[in-house]
Amino acid sequence: MHNEKVKKDNSVLKSFSEFNRNYMKRLFRFFIPPKQWRIPVIILLGAISGLSLYAMVESKAISYLSDDPKTCANCHVMTPQYTTWKNSSHREWASCNDCHVPQDNVFKKYLFKAKDGLYHASVFTTRGEPEVIRMKEAGVKVVQSNCIRCHEDQVTDARLSASVTDHFDNRTTRKCWECHQEVPHGSVHSLSSVKYYGKIDEEHQETVPEWLSKYLNKSDNQKDKKDEQ
Repeated sequence: MHNEKVKKDNSVLKSFSEFNRNYMKRLFRFFIPPKQWRIPVIILLGAISGLSLYAMVESKAISYLSDDPKTCANCHVMTPQYTTWKNSSHREWASCNDCHVPQDNVFKKYLFKAKDGLYHASVFTTRGEPEVIRMKEAGVKVVQSNCIRCHEDQVTDARLSASVTDHFDNRTTRKCWECHQEVPHGSVHSLSSVKYYGKIDEEHQETVPEWLSKYLNKSDNQKDKKDEQ
């Protein structure tokens, strides 16, 4: 009886394995284009891959995995925020991510960065950025949480926590910037009020790709020569 059970189990496993092989074959064949379409598909995939790689390089996509505040200045829309932070006392203690990204969980941190980054990129690409940038509700919660994380000793009193009901909640529910309105970004926030060039390191001032700049200069030189003739 034991041998029959073993044979039955082996038969089931063999059937399951054969089903998986057949399923994978069908799936693989589904993604393989007909013979006459293979070359155009290869060219199209190559073009998409090349453009994607170029976009990653030009947008400095890898830099967004770091905590370097200069990364935020890759997009010149954030110049007022970068320059005001750079001239504040917070620059000695906190980077952009320390305030604007969750710090309680590494997965939550990078998920928030990815979600926020895609939103910012879409707005910037479609030229839909407002004159004055304001935080969304999710960003407000994160910044408030990080304010408390760093300044809990200044906000709450350990001696009162044991004797005063809801002491921590009562002291942390009010937004910190209702009083500290100019910390750390000052009172000037609009894009038109902050000069762009000269405020940020040269490598982050380049808004035109080098190849395009060379092409434009070459075109201008050729046009000047034609005018002279």
